[in-house]
Amino acid sequence: MAKPNYSIEKRQRELAKKKKKEEKRLQKAKAKDSQSQEDQPISENDDG
Repeated sequence: MAKPNYSIEKRQRELAKKKKKEEKRLQKAKAKDSQSQEDQPISENDDG
């Protein structure tokens, strides 16, 4: 019977965690950007 390679499994778990964390960070940044754009007035740079 073959011996299980735990280091590969650990690496895959770490990569999955890293990917999930990055996706969550991007979601938060996206939400923050959309919220800050809503807070700003539309005619910010009027020259008139």
